[in-house]
Amino acid sequence: MGGGQLGKMLALAAHNWDVTTWALDADQSFPAGPVCSHFVEGNFKNYDDVYRFGKQVDVLTIEIEHVNTDALLKLEAEGLKIHPSPAKLNIIKDKGLQKEFYQKNNLPTSAFQLYESGEAIRAAISDGTLHFPFVQKSRTAGYDGKGVAVIKSENDLHLLMPDASVVEDLVDIEKEIAVIVARNEQGEVSAFPPVEMEFNPVANLVEFLVCPAGLDEKTAKAAEALARDTIEAYGICGLLAVELFLTKDNQLLINEVAPRPHNSGHHTIDSCYTSQFEQHLRAILDLPLGSTNMKTASVMVNLLGEPGYTGPVEYAGFDDCVKMEGVKVHLYGKTVTKPYRKMGHVTILAQDLESAKTKARKVKETLKVIS
Repeated sequence: MGGGQLGKMLALAAHNWDVTTWALDADQSFPAGPVCSHFVEGNFKNYDDVYRFGKQVDVLTIEIEHVNTDALLKLEAEGLKIHPSPAKLNIIKDKGLQKEFYQKNNLPTSAFQLYESGEAIRAAISDGTLHFPFVQKSRTAGYDGKGVAVIKSENDLHLLMPDASVVEDLVDIEKEIAVIVARNEQGEVSAFPPVEMEFNPVANLVEFLVCPAGLDEKTAKAAEALARDTIEAYGICGLLAVELFLTKDNQLLINEVAPRPHNSGHHTIDSCYTSQFEQHLRAILDLPLGSTNMKTASVMVNLLGEPGYTGPVEYAGFDDCVKMEGVKVHLYGKTVTKPYRKMGHVTILAQDLESAKTKARKVKETLKVIS
């Protein structure tokens, strides 16, 4: 379910094995439309559309969490194989339930409180039960950098959202890292090497993704072990992207998870023996999991729509980038660009990380998404 770029890349991976793919989304012009076997126009939040779609397939998976899980639960009860489990999906798509899940399962996460509204947060500040600084996250409305507000002082209170929210302590972060982990129905679990994420400060979207993450061996193994513990606690099959904070005092804390292919794993298409998309297919089809070893160091650059441009997409500097050795450009096929919209990504491969970083900066300066 979902016909965006993740659906497109999953369908491309499935095509290598002659797997027939179906996608459900609003319009066949979406990225997955030209590459999947069958595209069904509909709304993945609508019960009837999801139920009808599910009756046409043998295995159902997602590329986005915010889907109609009532229909999925009905389909599952009727015997359809669905990964991830809709009951677990209900937990994951509510950030409040996610945080409570980690607390109940003794998985490390930052301290938090739940509030029904922005007004309730203001009241807690007034009565002294909540103190600056903190981070507000919408429980269900956040996606791709939206639905998050960092409140450092009273001057930031205008940023408060009205939504039911998780309020977390503002963590003193050394690095933000992610581990993509997979699990199949037999219980086999395999993790990709951790990556470091650097965010665009305006859009709050990943701008550079670096692999390896520059962690010492003990911390890297601990991050992989925590990701394994997390997917096993959920008991889901498929991929789980586990986003982690590494604190200044060297603690690992779970920020949040996504039960699907994820932006932090796109580099694996070019830099690992098994891509995250092939690994997801292996897991949901209960095949042996593939090798997660790196072939080479890599840096992934998200291609975001440039500020000030909205309209038919143009890629300035494309020719200059594709002639560079080790530069792999992936365009998602979206016809219209908007400021900070994800339009593609570029993976830069090199034998050493510093060379990849240098070339990544050049790509970032050269390739612009305009209209």
